[in-house]
Amino acid sequence: MDGTVELPDGATIRCEMVGEGPDVVLLHPGLWDRRVWDRQMETFPAAGFRVSRYDLRGYGGSSRPTGDPYSNVGDLIALMDLLGIEQAAIVGCSMGGHVAIDAVMTAPGRAWALVPIAAGMGGFEPLQEELDWWDDAFAGYEEAVEAGELERAREIELRVWAPLGTDDAAGEAIRRIAFDNIHELTMDTSSATEIDPPAAHRLGEIDTPTLVVKPEHDPSYMRRTADLLAAGIPDARLAFIEGADHVVNVRQPERFDEVVLGFLDEVRPTD
Repeated sequence: MDGTVELPDGATIRCEMVGEGPDVVLLHPGLWDRRVWDRQMETFPAAGFRVSRYDLRGYGGSSRPTGDPYSNVGDLIALMDLLGIEQAAIVGCSMGGHVAIDAVMTAPGRAWALVPIAAGMGGFEPLQEELDWWDDAFAGYEEAVEAGELERAREIELRVWAPLGTDDAAGEAIRRIAFDNIHELTMDTSSATEIDPPAAHRLGEIDTPTLVVKPEHDPSYMRRTADLLAAGIPDARLAFIEGADHVVNVRQPERFDEVVLGFLDEVRPTD
């Protein structure tokens, strides 16, 4: 399957499905779109999984928010229903990881595994030094957006999220897909709703087999988020990926596949 589906509220979602076996759904990080999973759309089916990826609302080939209330978790569950996915391993990077965690809390019966990668987390409370770091790292960002200098704003973001650079093949892909989604810098997502209470206060509720992936070169507060997830989710495992920054599966694809496919193969449904 490769095309567009319409959600019950009229939003259109660009998605793909390939392979046979237990379902895996891949959720991309903000700034980017489903194309960050190009390699995994080959390696995961080769390992015996049916794999789906899609552009979250507002990204890639999916429709943009209109101002009407919506939920990224609701979109995910609705898409799974439309694609006939009863239960899946939900694998998400950054923003996608945030959505994956919230989805497991909202509809735990729909997930047979959870893999948050460099994930965001609702309710995370940054330390003062992390707030100070953020202000320094993003100096000039808001001014660039307000002035319509979106390319300059995107460059600031890439210095944070792709500190290993964008000159090699992996970095070029990270850069290209981010610039293809430059519209999201001015996209109004204020109508998006979140789970309440947020995940940070409810991690103990998760009883889904979980692998938390922590890249070596993520910002320190993101690495602390990974540690909090691994400590707070019962029996969660923590995988540290050396030589990777934020988009782990693009930066270190072989190691990513080794770690994540090994985990999924171990906990895959037997029925």
